[in-house]
Amino acid sequence: MPALPGLPIRPSGRPDAARRQAGQTGRVASPIWIDEPGDPRLADYANLTDVRLRRSLEAEHGLFIAEGDKVIRRAVAAGYPVRSMLVAQQRLPAIADLAANSPAPCYVVPAAVAEGIAGFQVHRGALAALQRTPLPAAGDVIAASCARPGPTRIVVLEDIVDHGNVGGIFRCAAALGVAAVILSPRCADPLYRRAVKVSMGAVFAVPYARLADWRGGLADLRQAGFRLLALTPDQSAAPIGAAAPGERAALLLGTEGDGLSSHWLQEADQAVCIPMAPAALAAGVDSLNVVAAAAIACHAFAGNPAPRQDRPRQKGQADSG
Repeated sequence: MPALPGLPIRPSGRPDAARRQAGQTGRVASPIWIDEPGDPRLADYANLTDVRLRRSLEAEHGLFIAEGDKVIRRAVAAGYPVRSMLVAQQRLPAIADLAANSPAPCYVVPAAVAEGIAGFQVHRGALAALQRTPLPAAGDVIAASCARPGPTRIVVLEDIVDHGNVGGIFRCAAALGVAAVILSPRCADPLYRRAVKVSMGAVFAVPYARLADWRGGLADLRQAGFRLLALTPDQSAAPIGAAAPGERAALLLGTEGDGLSSHWLQEADQAVCIPMAPAALAAGVDSLNVVAAAAIACHAFAGNPAPRQDRPRQKGQADSG
Protein backbone atom coordinates (compact mmCIF):
# COMPACT_ATOMS: atom_id res chain seq x y z
CA MET A 1 0.00 0.00 0.00
CA PRO A 2 1.29 3.50 -0.70
CA ALA A 3 3.14 5.19 2.12
CA LEU A 4 0.67 7.31 4.07
CA PRO A 5 1.36 10.95 4.79
CA GLY A 6 3.22 11.61 8.04
CA LEU A 7 1.34 12.75 11.10
CA PRO A 8 2.73 15.40 13.42
CA ILE A 9 5.36 14.25 15.89
CA ARG A 10 3.98 13.64 19.32
CA PRO A 11 5.12 16.16 21.93
CA SER A 12 7.84 14.23 23.78
CA GLY A 13 11.57 14.50 24.39
CA ARG A 14 12.45 11.60 22.13
CA PRO A 15 12.15 13.31 18.74
CA ASP A 16 14.36 16.15 19.98
CA ALA A 17 16.94 13.64 21.16
CA ALA A 18 16.85 12.02 17.74
CA ARG A 19 17.41 15.38 16.08
CA ARG A 20 20.35 16.17 18.34
CA GLN A 21 21.91 12.77 17.61
CA ALA A 22 21.34 13.12 13.87
CA GLY A 23 22.91 16.57 13.99
CA GLN A 24 26.28 14.89 14.46
CA THR A 25 26.29 13.91 10.78
CA GLY A 26 23.74 16.12 9.07
CA ARG A 27 20.26 17.58 9.10
CA VAL A 28 17.33 15.18 8.96
CA ALA A 29 14.29 16.43 7.08
CA SER A 30 11.37 16.15 9.49
CA PRO A 31 11.83 12.67 10.99
CA ILE A 32 8.54 11.19 12.16
CA TRP A 33 8.62 9.50 15.57
CA ILE A 34 6.43 6.42 15.92
CA ASP A 35 6.24 4.23 19.02
CA GLU A 36 3.42 1.83 18.07
CA PRO A 37 4.32 -1.23 15.96
CA GLY A 38 0.77 -1.36 14.59
CA ASP A 39 0.89 2.14 13.11
CA PRO A 40 -0.55 1.85 9.56
CA ARG A 41 2.23 4.04 8.15
CA LEU A 42 4.59 1.13 8.80
CA ALA A 43 2.60 -1.44 6.82
CA ASP A 44 5.40 -1.88 4.26
CA TYR A 45 7.63 -3.31 7.00
CA ALA A 46 5.23 -5.70 8.71
CA ASN A 47 5.93 -9.45 8.98
CA LEU A 48 9.20 -9.44 7.07
CA THR A 49 9.91 -13.06 8.08
CA ASP A 50 6.66 -14.39 6.57
CA VAL A 51 7.95 -15.38 3.13
CA ARG A 52 4.58 -16.25 1.58
CA LEU A 53 2.92 -13.07 2.83
CA ARG A 54 5.82 -10.87 1.76
CA ARG A 55 5.89 -12.36 -1.73
CA SER A 56 2.22 -11.51 -2.15
CA LEU A 57 2.45 -8.05 -0.61
CA GLU A 58 5.60 -7.00 -2.43
CA ALA A 59 4.35 -8.22 -5.79
CA GLU A 60 1.00 -6.52 -5.32
CA HIS A 61 2.45 -3.17 -4.34
CA GLY A 62 5.65 -3.27 -6.40
CA LEU A 63 8.03 -2.75 -3.50
CA PHE A 64 11.02 -4.39 -1.86
CA ILE A 65 12.92 -3.93 1.39
CA ALA A 66 16.60 -3.03 1.81
CA GLU A 67 18.31 -3.45 5.18
CA GLY A 68 21.28 -1.47 6.48
CA ASP A 69 22.51 1.96 5.45
CA LYS A 70 25.14 0.63 3.00
CA VAL A 71 22.62 -1.51 1.12
CA ILE A 72 20.04 1.28 1.14
CA ARG A 73 22.61 3.65 -0.38
CA ARG A 74 23.41 1.16 -3.11
CA ALA A 75 19.73 0.75 -3.93
CA VAL A 76 19.24 4.51 -4.12
CA ALA A 77 22.36 4.90 -6.27
CA ALA A 78 20.97 2.24 -8.63
CA GLY A 79 17.89 4.39 -9.20
CA TYR A 80 15.23 2.68 -7.08
CA PRO A 81 12.76 5.29 -5.71
CA VAL A 82 12.39 5.33 -1.92
CA ARG A 83 8.87 4.92 -0.54
CA SER A 84 9.90 5.40 3.10
CA MET A 85 12.66 4.66 5.59
CA LEU A 86 12.38 3.06 9.02
CA VAL A 87 15.27 3.62 11.40
CA ALA A 88 15.96 2.78 15.03
CA GLN A 89 16.70 5.95 16.96
CA GLN A 90 20.34 5.11 17.65
CA ARG A 91 21.01 4.52 13.93
CA LEU A 92 19.49 7.77 12.71
CA PRO A 93 22.88 9.49 12.21
CA ALA A 94 23.91 6.78 9.73
CA ILE A 95 21.18 7.75 7.26
CA ALA A 96 20.77 11.43 8.15
CA ASP A 97 22.01 12.59 4.76
CA LEU A 98 19.75 10.14 2.90
CA ALA A 99 16.73 11.29 4.87
CA ALA A 100 17.59 14.95 4.29
CA ASN A 101 17.84 14.46 0.53
CA SER A 102 14.78 12.25 0.05
CA PRO A 103 11.16 13.36 -0.27
CA ALA A 104 10.10 10.06 1.31
CA PRO A 105 9.14 9.98 5.00
CA CYS A 106 11.72 8.80 7.53
CA TYR A 107 10.08 6.99 10.46
CA VAL A 108 12.10 6.84 13.70
CA VAL A 109 11.26 4.13 16.23
CA PRO A 110 12.75 2.57 19.35
CA ALA A 111 14.75 -0.58 18.58
CA ALA A 112 12.15 -2.77 20.29
CA VAL A 113 9.41 -1.33 18.09
CA ALA A 114 11.47 -2.03 14.94
CA GLU A 115 11.80 -5.65 16.06
CA GLY A 116 8.08 -5.88 16.79
CA ILE A 117 7.19 -4.61 13.31
CA ALA A 118 9.69 -6.66 11.31
CA GLY A 119 9.50 -9.86 13.35
CA PHE A 120 13.27 -10.09 13.94
CA GLN A 121 16.03 -8.06 15.55
CA VAL A 122 17.00 -5.38 13.06
CA HIS A 123 20.75 -5.56 13.68
CA ARG A 124 21.67 -2.86 11.18
CA GLY A 125 19.04 -0.53 12.58
CA ALA A 126 17.70 0.78 9.28
CA LEU A 127 15.21 -0.44 6.69
CA ALA A 128 13.92 1.19 3.53
CA ALA A 129 10.92 0.35 1.38
CA LEU A 130 11.77 1.01 -2.26
CA GLN A 131 9.76 0.93 -5.44
CA ARG A 132 10.58 -1.75 -7.97
CA THR A 133 11.42 -0.69 -11.51
CA PRO A 134 10.40 -2.60 -14.68
CA LEU A 135 12.51 -5.70 -15.25
CA PRO A 136 14.17 -5.70 -18.70
CA ALA A 137 13.64 -8.54 -21.15
CA ALA A 138 16.23 -11.31 -21.11
CA GLY A 139 17.16 -10.60 -24.74
CA ASP A 140 17.92 -6.97 -23.93
CA VAL A 141 20.17 -7.88 -20.99
CA ILE A 142 22.00 -10.47 -23.10
CA ALA A 143 22.51 -7.94 -25.92
CA ALA A 144 23.81 -5.30 -23.51
CA SER A 145 26.26 -7.82 -22.05
CA CYS A 146 27.61 -8.59 -25.50
CA ALA A 147 28.34 -4.90 -26.03
CA ARG A 148 30.90 -4.89 -23.22
CA PRO A 149 34.56 -5.06 -24.25
CA GLY A 150 36.48 -8.26 -23.67
CA PRO A 151 35.21 -11.78 -22.90
CA THR A 152 31.58 -11.89 -21.80
CA ARG A 153 30.42 -14.16 -19.00
CA ILE A 154 26.81 -14.71 -17.91
CA VAL A 155 25.46 -16.86 -15.10
CA VAL A 156 22.12 -18.61 -15.66
CA LEU A 157 20.18 -19.95 -12.65
CA GLU A 158 17.67 -22.75 -12.99
CA ASP A 159 15.04 -22.97 -10.22
CA ILE A 160 17.28 -21.88 -7.32
CA VAL A 161 14.65 -21.16 -4.71
CA ASP A 162 16.65 -20.18 -1.63
CA HIS A 163 16.86 -16.40 -1.41
CA GLY A 164 20.17 -16.53 0.46
CA ASN A 165 21.72 -18.64 -2.28
CA VAL A 166 20.48 -16.28 -4.98
CA GLY A 167 21.93 -13.31 -3.08
CA GLY A 168 25.24 -15.12 -2.54
CA ILE A 169 25.54 -15.94 -6.25
CA PHE A 170 24.89 -12.31 -7.18
CA ARG A 171 27.69 -11.28 -4.83
CA CYS A 172 30.05 -13.78 -6.50
CA ALA A 173 28.98 -12.56 -9.94
CA ALA A 174 29.62 -8.92 -9.05
CA ALA A 175 32.99 -9.66 -7.49
CA LEU A 176 34.25 -11.77 -10.38
CA GLY A 177 33.19 -9.62 -13.32
CA VAL A 178 30.12 -11.52 -14.55
CA ALA A 179 28.21 -9.33 -17.00
CA ALA A 180 24.68 -10.46 -16.12
CA VAL A 181 22.55 -13.04 -14.34
CA ILE A 182 19.64 -14.72 -16.10
CA LEU A 183 16.96 -16.43 -14.00
CA SER A 184 14.61 -19.26 -14.92
CA PRO A 185 10.91 -18.49 -14.36
CA ARG A 186 10.81 -20.30 -10.98
CA CYS A 187 13.97 -18.82 -9.45
CA ALA A 188 13.75 -16.90 -6.19
CA ASP A 189 13.34 -13.13 -6.33
CA PRO A 190 16.70 -11.28 -6.16
CA LEU A 191 14.95 -8.29 -4.55
CA TYR A 192 13.52 -10.28 -1.66
CA ARG A 193 14.96 -8.88 1.58
CA ARG A 194 17.23 -11.84 2.40
CA ALA A 195 18.64 -11.99 -1.14
CA VAL A 196 19.40 -8.27 -1.04
CA LYS A 197 20.97 -8.57 2.41
CA VAL A 198 23.18 -11.58 1.61
CA SER A 199 24.34 -9.98 -1.63
CA MET A 200 25.28 -6.77 0.25
CA GLY A 201 23.55 -4.85 -2.53
CA ALA A 202 25.24 -6.72 -5.39
CA VAL A 203 21.77 -7.39 -6.82
CA PHE A 204 21.77 -3.68 -7.73
CA ALA A 205 25.19 -3.89 -9.44
CA VAL A 206 24.67 -6.84 -11.81
CA PRO A 207 22.05 -6.58 -14.60
CA TYR A 208 19.57 -9.42 -14.50
CA ALA A 209 16.43 -10.65 -16.22
CA ARG A 210 14.00 -13.55 -16.00
CA LEU A 211 13.42 -15.99 -18.86
CA ALA A 212 9.84 -16.07 -20.07
CA ASP A 213 10.23 -19.65 -21.32
CA TRP A 214 12.10 -22.30 -19.34
CA ARG A 215 12.15 -24.90 -22.12
CA GLY A 216 13.30 -22.72 -24.98
CA GLY A 217 14.91 -19.82 -23.13
CA LEU A 218 18.50 -20.99 -23.58
CA ALA A 219 18.11 -20.55 -27.34
CA ASP A 220 18.43 -16.78 -26.89
CA LEU A 221 21.90 -17.25 -25.40
CA ARG A 222 23.00 -19.63 -28.11
CA GLN A 223 21.74 -17.30 -30.85
CA ALA A 224 23.81 -14.52 -29.28
CA GLY A 225 26.93 -16.67 -29.60
CA PHE A 226 27.21 -17.97 -26.06
CA ARG A 227 28.79 -21.31 -25.27
CA LEU A 228 26.64 -23.03 -22.62
CA LEU A 229 28.58 -24.69 -19.80
CA ALA A 230 26.50 -26.82 -17.42
CA LEU A 231 27.99 -27.15 -13.93
CA THR A 232 27.35 -30.63 -12.54
CA PRO A 233 28.65 -32.68 -9.60
CA ASP A 234 29.24 -35.57 -12.03
CA GLN A 235 32.99 -36.16 -11.77
CA SER A 236 33.11 -37.66 -15.26
CA ALA A 237 32.47 -34.18 -16.70
CA ALA A 238 35.34 -31.96 -17.80
CA PRO A 239 37.08 -30.08 -14.97
CA ILE A 240 35.93 -26.47 -14.98
CA GLY A 241 39.52 -25.25 -15.23
CA ALA A 242 40.07 -27.23 -18.42
CA ALA A 243 37.01 -25.93 -20.25
CA ALA A 244 37.47 -23.53 -23.15
CA PRO A 245 34.65 -21.00 -22.70
CA GLY A 246 35.66 -18.74 -25.59
CA GLU A 247 34.69 -15.09 -25.91
CA ARG A 248 31.09 -15.61 -24.78
CA ALA A 249 30.14 -18.18 -22.18
CA ALA A 250 27.10 -18.83 -20.00
CA LEU A 251 27.48 -20.89 -16.83
CA LEU A 252 24.34 -22.88 -15.99
CA LEU A 253 23.73 -23.52 -12.26
CA GLY A 254 20.96 -25.83 -11.05
CA THR A 255 18.63 -25.94 -8.11
CA GLU A 256 19.71 -26.94 -4.62
CA GLY A 257 19.83 -30.69 -4.22
CA ASP A 258 18.86 -31.95 -7.67
CA GLY A 259 21.10 -29.68 -9.72
CA LEU A 260 20.33 -28.92 -13.36
CA SER A 261 17.38 -30.57 -15.05
CA SER A 262 18.08 -33.23 -17.65
CA HIS A 263 16.66 -30.86 -20.28
CA TRP A 264 19.15 -28.09 -19.54
CA LEU A 265 22.00 -30.60 -19.31
CA GLN A 266 21.13 -31.81 -22.79
CA GLU A 267 20.86 -28.24 -24.06
CA ALA A 268 24.37 -27.37 -22.84
CA ASP A 269 27.40 -27.43 -25.10
CA GLN A 270 29.56 -28.98 -22.40
CA ALA A 271 29.14 -30.36 -18.89
CA VAL A 272 31.82 -29.23 -16.43
CA CYS A 273 32.54 -30.09 -12.83
CA ILE A 274 34.61 -28.93 -9.89
CA PRO A 275 36.92 -31.87 -9.10
CA MET A 276 36.40 -33.23 -5.60
CA ALA A 277 39.23 -34.62 -3.49
CA PRO A 278 39.30 -38.45 -3.50
CA ALA A 279 38.99 -38.53 0.28
CA ALA A 280 35.89 -36.32 0.08
CA LEU A 281 34.29 -38.61 -2.49
CA ALA A 282 35.07 -41.63 -0.34
CA ALA A 283 33.31 -39.91 2.54
CA GLY A 284 30.26 -39.22 0.40
CA VAL A 285 30.94 -35.53 -0.22
CA ASP A 286 30.39 -35.21 -3.97
CA SER A 287 29.49 -31.53 -4.35
CA LEU A 288 29.62 -28.04 -2.92
CA ASN A 289 26.93 -25.62 -1.83
CA VAL A 290 25.71 -23.84 -4.95
CA VAL A 291 27.14 -20.48 -3.80
CA ALA A 292 30.60 -21.96 -3.18
CA ALA A 293 30.42 -23.77 -6.52
CA ALA A 294 29.39 -20.54 -8.26
CA ALA A 295 32.35 -18.68 -6.77
CA ILE A 296 34.87 -21.29 -7.88
CA ALA A 297 33.34 -21.68 -11.35
CA CYS A 298 33.03 -17.93 -11.95
CA HIS A 299 36.67 -17.45 -10.97
CA ALA A 300 37.74 -20.29 -13.25
CA PHE A 301 35.94 -18.96 -16.32
CA ALA A 302 36.14 -15.24 -15.57
CA GLY A 303 38.18 -14.60 -18.70
CA ASN A 304 40.46 -12.07 -17.08
CA PRO A 305 43.90 -11.76 -18.67
CA ALA A 306 46.62 -13.63 -16.85
CA PRO A 307 48.88 -11.43 -14.71
CA ARG A 308 52.21 -10.48 -16.22
CA GLN A 309 55.14 -12.55 -15.04
CA ASP A 310 57.75 -9.81 -15.27
CA ARG A 311 61.12 -10.41 -13.74
CA PRO A 312 61.90 -8.21 -10.72
CA ARG A 313 63.61 -5.04 -11.89
CA GLN A 314 67.24 -4.78 -10.89
CA LYS A 315 68.35 -1.75 -8.98
CA GLY A 316 69.17 1.02 -11.42
CA GLN A 317 67.61 -0.81 -14.40
CA ALA A 318 65.95 1.56 -16.86
CA ASP A 319 62.62 1.02 -18.54
CA SER A 320 62.96 -0.65 -21.93
CA GLY A 321 60.21 1.43 -23.39
